[in-house]
Amino acid sequence: MDKVRILIVDDELQSRSLIKKLLSLHFPDIIVDEAENVTSAVEKIYQFNPKLIFLDVQMRGETGFDLLDKVGKTNFEIIFTTAHNEFALKAFRYSALDYLVKPIDVEDFKSSVIRAIARIGHHSSSTEQVSFFNDLRSGQKASKLTIPTTEGFLFVNVDDILYCHAVGNYTEFYLAGDQKLISSYTLGHYSETLSDQNFFRVHRSYLVNLSHVKMYKKGNGGSIKMSNDEEIEVSRSAKEEFLKALKL
Repeated sequence: MDKVRILIVDDELQSRSLIKKLLSLHFPDIIVDEAENVTSAVEKIYQFNPKLIFLDVQMRGETGFDLLDKVGKTNFEIIFTTAHNEFALKAFRYSALDYLVKPIDVEDFKSSVIRAIARIGHHSSSTEQVSFFNDLRSGQKASKLTIPTTEGFLFVNVDDILYCHAVGNYTEFYLAGDQKLISSYTLGHYSETLSDQNFFRVHRSYLVNLSHVKMYKKGNGGSIKMSNDEEIEVSRSAKEEFLKALKL
């Protein structure tokens, strides 16, 4: 296999230098170039033909999305880097795109690069990128959640999720229409991601969409009946906050 060409796009010299150093330490069989703004990055993309780009979300007066607008269809993988844009971080959790938060953690860095190199040539992330950019630009809550599966990525309407069930380090999704999916992410990941979308963790093993709660049965912690008639236990520790969430 030819050496992988990697382009680092970041307006901060320190950030570019750190990424170059980490790449040289852990991935020596690569070729690296860099750009400090959108204009130079566009030139590098056409001249250098990178297969992987580290792309800063927010640069001086520009964004990484401005670059993607200019180059149009992408034939490279992207690892986004971001400092403290909370909305961007939330949007990334809804997608299956790779991102790194500054200051960069070395183990996260290595994992992201390994995944990106494995994807090179498959062009698997273009649909996710479009969905992600649209949500981020609109400033609205994401209407779809990207769920990684063994076969690829599924895009699910958030409103169609009835509840999520933890099975070890995996999460089972129960959807409208009697559909069921399994994700390789933990329930904790989805609990954080969906916390502002009317979801509530009623039990350590269950995260429910409050819009699909049909009935609450009194008890020690009580239980709820979902719109698909499935009954789910509410833990004693979650009961008080859950009833407040239901405005009971």
